[in-house]
Amino acid sequence: MSVRLKIAALVLVVAASGCSAATAGPPAESRARAASAMHVPPPGEEARALAVPFDAYNFSPAEIMTIEAAQDLLIRDCMRGQGMEWRLLPLPAEADVEPPNRRRYGVIEPRIARLFGYHAPPDRPSVARYDTERNDRLTRLSPAARRAAYGDPGGDANGCSGEAEAHLAKDTQKVDASLFNTLVRQTFEESQRDGNVVRAFRAWSACMRNKGFPYPDPIAAVTDDRWLNTQQPSRQEIIAAEADVSCKKDGDLVATWAAAEERIQRDVVLAHAEYFRTLKTHKDRQLGAARRLLARG
Repeated sequence: MSVRLKIAALVLVVAASGCSAATAGPPAESRARAASAMHVPPPGEEARALAVPFDAYNFSPAEIMTIEAAQDLLIRDCMRGQGMEWRLLPLPAEADVEPPNRRRYGVIEPRIARLFGYHAPPDRPSVARYDTERNDRLTRLSPAARRAAYGDPGGDANGCSGEAEAHLAKDTQKVDASLFNTLVRQTFEESQRDGNVVRAFRAWSACMRNKGFPYPDPIAAVTDDRWLNTQQPSRQEIIAAEADVSCKKDGDLVATWAAAEERIQRDVVLAHAEYFRTLKTHKDRQLGAARRLLARG
């Protein structure tokens, strides 16, 4: 999970990422992240409640983990067929998994602003443990087991992980993920030009200026160079983030912005009805296959 805020509209994807052969972080670093997670508050009620129409066509973090768990089962069976072991990972607690739109409109939770400023909080405990155990499993694979699991780099074979992904996707249509991501960006940008949102931005900006932070909109605040690339939040960043959350609440900015995005996205879904039906079928079939595998164990 990312340790740095990214505007949600720019990071959504259609397909689940699956099991990855990416380089794992050092075990000590992974354990340090897991330890720090013990002090991270759970997502607030408002963050969990945020939803937009495109959510129905995209994989949430929890749904991605469901697919990864099903892939884990398939990889285990594939590896056993080659005389190798594959350790299954326990799924994180559902309450610990990041809501899909938690930071869509920047920081909206007072406790998170007070603790982390504009920095994204570390993962919650069970999610941090899940990532740590996945990294540890990867680092402990022998060269032969790594080739069996992920194939030869640059070769034609995808290994057991590629077979697992193909199995879960076998009954789905190929979809153009780039179009979805383009529509996500376009609708997010259009929502910022909505009349009600523009007025809410002005009210928020005036509120922030009164608190000593002359930003034109929430995106300018969260992308301030003073804290964009820092490892830890400064005191000034925390003060700014707390002011940001307060000003959003005073002007009902989050509800106004979400309402604009809902209207704009619903219009886009209607305008691209066949494409979105394909996306929904793709998502439902892949998740259905994953859940059936998990039910069988």
